Amino acid sequence: MKTVNINIAIGEYSLSELNDLQQTLVKKAIEATANSYSPYSHFKVGACLRLDDGTMVIGANQENAAYPVGLCAERTAIFAAQAQHPEHAVTHIAIAARNTDGELVGKPISPCGSCRQVILEIEERYGRDIEVLLYGRDKIYVIKSIKDMLPLCFVNSDMEGDSAHD
Repeated sequence: MKTVNINIAIGEYSLSELNDLQQTLVKKAIEATANSYSPYSHFKVGACLRLDDGTMVIGANQENAAYPVGLCAERTAIFAAQAQHPEHAVTHIAIAARNTDGELVGKPISPCGSCRQVILEIEERYGRDIEVLLYGRDKIYVIKSIKDMLPLCFVNSDMEGDSAHD
């Protein structure tokens, strides 16, 4: 047996340590929490992404009494961007949330598995990394690629033939 260690590097910043673009994305993600429709969980999530032409697109979580048909903030932003600007790659995504008391969360929140897979698919589609900014009042995580959050990720090329196994 062999043990494999997988290590990732995550930058930890305060808001003031981020560059202007990153600060703008985080602030817009925070603002997008106001667009959340979350009458059941009362957990308001906002996302703001940037396209390679500079366009910014926001999203907010949308809940429904039939829970599985709701949608996370990250995916609402990505799907809106893909529907309106399919020719442009996503370069950044910032995510922020407010807890059930309406306060900004203290520690960074992370995308769910479905959102991670969608972000991964967009990275694969355009052949470029997406910088992920996870906002928390106490600290902000900056991750260079969603692959850092999915070190054993599954992508389309994994379904293609592998001569080593033929």
